[in-house]
Formats: sequence, C-alpha cells, structure tokens
Amino acid sequence: MNIFGVGFPEIAVIAGLALVIFGPKRLPEIGRTIGKTLKGLQSASKEFEREINKAMTEEESANENIVDKEN
Repeated sequence: MNIFGVGFPEIAVIAGLALVIFGPKRLPEIGRTIGKTLKGLQSASKEFEREINKAMTEEESANENIVDKEN
C-alpha cells in the first residue's frame, strides 16, 4: 500500500504520533476534518479537470471550424 509515496510503516508511525499528541478523544474529530478536507480537494480537482477538458474541446472545435472555412 502506497499513498502519496508513503508506505504502511510510515502511516502507522504518523497515526501513532497523532494518537500520542492529540489523544484518543480528539483523534476522531481530526480524522473527520482531514477526510472532509481531502474530499473537498478531490471535488475541486475533478471540477478543474472538467473545465480544462471543456476548454480543450471548445478550442479543438474552433480550430476545426477555421480549417473547414479555409477549404
């Protein structure tokens, strides 16, 4: 398992440190916050990708129309 270039042992160490630093009571709250943040970033990334693809498609369509008019 490799997430963002970080393997399972590193994730276990990070989780252990988070448990020691924040304690078992705040850890679920922090996990939820991180999860919501990552989901928001993923949504923004998908929307950005859609907009780029839409712009590229429009540009290709405009270029095809120009070529058709020249011929």
